[in-house]
Amino acid sequence: MNQPLAYVHPGAKIARNVVIDPFTTIHNNVEIGEGTWIGSNVTIMEGARIGKNCNIFPGAVISAVPQDLKFGGEESLAVIGDNTTIRECVTINRGTVASGQTKIGKNCLIMATAHIAHDCHIGDNAIIVNGVALAGHVTVGNFAIIGGLAAVHQFISIGDHAMISGGSLVRKDVPPFTKAAKEPLSYVGINSVGLRRRGFSTEKIREIQDIYRILYQKNYNTSQAVSIIEAEMEATTERDEILDFIRNSSRGIMKGYTSSL
Repeated sequence: MNQPLAYVHPGAKIARNVVIDPFTTIHNNVEIGEGTWIGSNVTIMEGARIGKNCNIFPGAVISAVPQDLKFGGEESLAVIGDNTTIRECVTINRGTVASGQTKIGKNCLIMATAHIAHDCHIGDNAIIVNGVALAGHVTVGNFAIIGGLAAVHQFISIGDHAMISGGSLVRKDVPPFTKAAKEPLSYVGINSVGLRRRGFSTEKIREIQDIYRILYQKNYNTSQAVSIIEAEMEATTERDEILDFIRNSSRGIMKGYTSSL
C-alpha cells in the first residue's frame, strides 16, 4: 500500500489490499474500501468515500471543492459505491450544504472526461459516457444511460432505465423507461432493448408503452394524461413510478417529438 512515489495523507483510511499507483495524491479525510485500484496521477481530495473493488483510472480528480460561488467551505462528501469504474480524467466534485454529498451508486461506469458536479445523485448501474457534463443537483436513476457529450442542466431528474442520446442538451426531466433524443430533447419511445436485457417481460414492456402512448401520443396535456393513466391503467410498480416522477418534476418533463419541432 505504501507506494514510494505516491502521497497518502496519514489521516486517510485505506483498506489493506488497495493498490495505489505512483504519482497519485490522497488527501486527509478519505476512505477507500477493499480491492480498489487507484491509477497513476489520480487526485483524491478531502471528503471522498470510495467503496470496495472500484477502479479509478489515471488523471481522475475525486472530491474537489464545488465549482459553486455559494460554497462556504463546509464539510461535505463525494461518495462512490462498490464496483464502480471511473475512467481517465473524470472530475467529481463533493457536495454543498444543500445535500451534503455528491453520490454515485454501485456498479456504475463513468467514462473518460465526464464531469459530475456538486450534489449530483446517481443511482446504481448507471452509465455516464465520455464527455458528459452534469451540472449541480442532477439526479440520475438506476440503469440510466447518458450518451457522450450530453450536457445536463442543474436540478434535472433522469428516471430509472432512461436512455439519452449522445450530444443532447437536457433542459427538462426525462421520465423512467424512456428514450430521449432530438433537439429540443423529446420522447422518441421507450428503452425496450434495455428493459429486455434487464429481465422485463413482454407484457410489462407493453404496459409501459401503453402508459407513454397516453402521455405523449394522444394529444392530452400532462395533467389530463396523468388523470387518465391513473383511472384507466392497472396500478403497478412501474405505473406508479412513472406517475410519481411526473408529479414530482420541478422542471417539467420533456415533450413528445413531432416533425414540426
